[in-house]
Amino acid sequence: MFLDEAQVYVASGRGGDGAVHFRREKYVPRGGPDGGDGGKGGDVVLEVVPTLNTLAVFRHRSKYRAENGARGGSSNKTGKDGASVMVQVPPGTLVRNEADGALLADLIQPGQRLVVCRGGRAGRGNARFATSRNQAPRMAERGEPGEERRLNLELRLIADIGIVGAPNAGKSTLLAGVTNARPKIAAYPFTTLEPNLGVAELDDDLTLVLADIPGLIEGAHDGVGLGTNFLRHIERTRVLIHLVDGAAADPVVDFSQVNSELALFDTDLEHKPQVVAVNKIDLPEVAARWPDLEAEFRRRGYRPRAISALARTGLRELLYAAAEALQQAPPPTQAEEVPVYRPEPEPTAFQVRRDPDGSWRVSGKAIERAAKMTYWEEPEAVRRFQRLLVRLGVEEALRQAGAKAGETVRIGENELEWQD
Repeated sequence: MFLDEAQVYVASGRGGDGAVHFRREKYVPRGGPDGGDGGKGGDVVLEVVPTLNTLAVFRHRSKYRAENGARGGSSNKTGKDGASVMVQVPPGTLVRNEADGALLADLIQPGQRLVVCRGGRAGRGNARFATSRNQAPRMAERGEPGEERRLNLELRLIADIGIVGAPNAGKSTLLAGVTNARPKIAAYPFTTLEPNLGVAELDDDLTLVLADIPGLIEGAHDGVGLGTNFLRHIERTRVLIHLVDGAAADPVVDFSQVNSELALFDTDLEHKPQVVAVNKIDLPEVAARWPDLEAEFRRRGYRPRAISALARTGLRELLYAAAEALQQAPPPTQAEEVPVYRPEPEPTAFQVRRDPDGSWRVSGKAIERAAKMTYWEEPEAVRRFQRLLVRLGVEEALRQAGAKAGETVRIGENELEWQD
């Protein structure tokens, strides 16, 4: 099954906790602190794999979670880093953050990687807090929590040439005639329900990647018929083969209607080079009207080719014409939508508000992270957190907001009692 849109949930691993430990060996007095650091949490990484051409794998699996880092040990042993998760995607994948729709990356190049969730930082062991004034610290850090987010993935096929036309024009038959692709072919409109890719080898040095796009009808740019689901796949192609059904009631009207839908969807598609091919020339009625069709298309500035996708006549000449147009086409341009840097609030910023139950809520990236990394069962670690509240200005902000002794202050998942 072809799938060009998917939603996935990704979460990186939590950092391993630092250890509180003191060296205890016979004949080694005052061994001192030797609690090791935890291991770093695993990342979640998207990687472009050129052999993939669909997002169908996410139909069966939509959640990816990296491994947590291991806890530090005695004798300054560092915990094992958590294993990262590599999520494979096809070339041409747009990655967006579901929460705000922001574009994170446009993954095109094979082997390209994007870290979408970074693993949590490892907690430090008590050996790291030893100083000349505090030679036996009974404190350490918990590992930093990992990140989590939901992503929207959108695939836009990367092909040299896109085959467009009205329904039942013979696009799939043409693709099957010039490549090893085996799309579904039948004598009714909208046989093709999904784009198909194929590779045509003209000679040892010349190969073309072609994409057969499902038929376009009036209103496709607004979602009518198969609509915009597949129009976007044409955007990455550099040349279009516009296949016209020579047996249609009015082939020229069909041709104009398809071009109108392309222009209404994206004005840049209107200016893509087109190679016009009139199909079904093997039928007597089409051969009879060919001179008039050729004259009309030449009047519009095109040099049409007469072909029969079913009888496979004129196909090689058509591909060479498309290859020539491809050589003369402008080089691929950078994607219109590129990841944009959006400045984030200062990491030390915080907000103080009063909850409906009368308690106080302190929210902020740095202060909430510090709360999660604190060993609350160790008095020394708690005193360190209190000093952090003073340094960041949280204590003063609470005092000015009207916090009174005995009231509850919530920071993340932790509840503290305010004492002024």
